[in-house]
Amino acid sequence: MKILFIGDVVGSPGRDMIREYLPKLKAKFHPTLTIVNGENAASGRGITKKIYNQFLESGAQAITLGNHTWDNKDIFEFIDTAKHMIRPANFPEGTPGQGIMYSKVNGQEVAIINLQGRTFLPAIDDPFNICDELIEQAKKRTSIIFVDFHAEATSEKIAMGWYLDGRVTAVVGTHTHVQTADNRVLPKGTAFITDVGMTGPYDGILGMDKEAVIHKFKTALPTRFEVVQGRTQLNGVLVDVDQKSGKAKGIQRILINDDHPFFD
Repeated sequence: MKILFIGDVVGSPGRDMIREYLPKLKAKFHPTLTIVNGENAASGRGITKKIYNQFLESGAQAITLGNHTWDNKDIFEFIDTAKHMIRPANFPEGTPGQGIMYSKVNGQEVAIINLQGRTFLPAIDDPFNICDELIEQAKKRTSIIFVDFHAEATSEKIAMGWYLDGRVTAVVGTHTHVQTADNRVLPKGTAFITDVGMTGPYDGILGMDKEAVIHKFKTALPTRFEVVQGRTQLNGVLVDVDQKSGKAKGIQRILINDDHPFFD
């Protein structure tokens, strides 16, 4: 089994990359399951029902979110009926949506869990404790558990990887938008990467117009950030899974941009 995960899709440039390259990636790698993080898909903040459906039409089978889940008010109109979308499971009890979903592929279920870190982000519920509960729940149905940990601090993401090593198939970090080079399978069989990276603008700063971001750093004044247009990139990972044991056999980084063109 192979699981393809595409990092944070930012604005229309990111959506264009999904439309163009996701079908090509699926044709090249033949993933059994494809997951896309879409929390920045609507102008850099949040997601809409239209975009959610576009991702599914392009070949995604699950959409994960993060700290920008609620930034587009459209989310409240469809999140409870979007069976292929999950938001961080450690949002407070009673929050709309689901934090875990199951996707049946190759005759076997895969559990997908979305979590949000607390270091340098809003102090929501403890992701470590919530994950313990969800893993116990998921193990009753499947040995294949994929975790998108949406967090700011590299230390918190690495801590989650080690904490879950041997208990889940993969822990992939999202949110910081810069692909890290530490992809590996941990000693007990869990695939890990600190951050998958982003899909969207190649020449901005985390997807935003660089002049606006530089202005804010120089002046410390409120500044409106806009998704920058121009050259684009796609970042992702491909996780090779032993379907019987649920352990990872490998994790490969995927990077598409002008300096790393896609080859069929």
